[in-house]
Amino acid sequence: MYYTDGFEKQDQETPALQTNMKPNPDCGEESYVGNHKLENRRVLITGGDSGIGRAAAIAFAREGADVAIQFFPGEEKDAKEVANWIEKAGRKAVLLPFDLRDEAAPKEIITQTVAKLGGLDTLVLNAAQQISQESIEELPMQQVRDTFTINIIAMFELVQLALPHLPAGSSIITTTSVQAFNPSDNLMDYAATKAAIANFTVGLAKQLAKKGIRVNGVAPGPIWTPLQLDQGQPQEAIPEFGQESLLERAGQPVELAPVYVFLASNDSSYVTAQIYGVTGGEAINL
Repeated sequence: MYYTDGFEKQDQETPALQTNMKPNPDCGEESYVGNHKLENRRVLITGGDSGIGRAAAIAFAREGADVAIQFFPGEEKDAKEVANWIEKAGRKAVLLPFDLRDEAAPKEIITQTVAKLGGLDTLVLNAAQQISQESIEELPMQQVRDTFTINIIAMFELVQLALPHLPAGSSIITTTSVQAFNPSDNLMDYAATKAAIANFTVGLAKQLAKKGIRVNGVAPGPIWTPLQLDQGQPQEAIPEFGQESLLERAGQPVELAPVYVFLASNDSSYVTAQIYGVTGGEAINL
């Protein structure tokens, strides 16, 4: 049974931590059961310490993958919890504390992942910044630059650096958003990057098909993650967050994990250039 009665108002200093959320998001820690779909895969997940990235990391490990997670400095507490879950599944965990605004970060992330996992065949580009601003007059241009750097520019760099290491049969998965298709007026910079990610995903899939590398995206709707408390939503919007969806509740990160597993596994061997909506009922159209 998921939380449907509304959330209490809560605020956290940046970076917001999942461990301090009320209620704590369900990332499958106690519920996800693997079925050997990703045996011995080597996975990198950006933004893998909390929320959707955390759910994917736990699921991938329980499906048999070794997992490296990038996270932002200050989020070590969440990241160590994820590493513990990965290791409990009998798989290797690699922690990569890097700020994607740092020009040197993408190269270090890929270099360390390949060295510590012995290669790379699944890349999940999930990290994001989301900061609510009520009007464009109030929107700081440094915020716009940071949001574009973290959300989309880093994707280009990470893919360029990862490609020499990705063999045929590899999978790249991006996290876009329902905001790419129906943007909120208080998330203009975030929504613009998510639209760019959707187009990046399809264009990249067309380029890499001949290499045998599949590229797909996931477009979440309102999901209960630290992103919402890290200036991602106005405080007054938190109590009813997600209740405008057809299912009248916010989604939980674990509800997206099977989609990421599907797109990483051989079950989706004939799937590329697709965006999968997990929105609680809102349609997406590219």
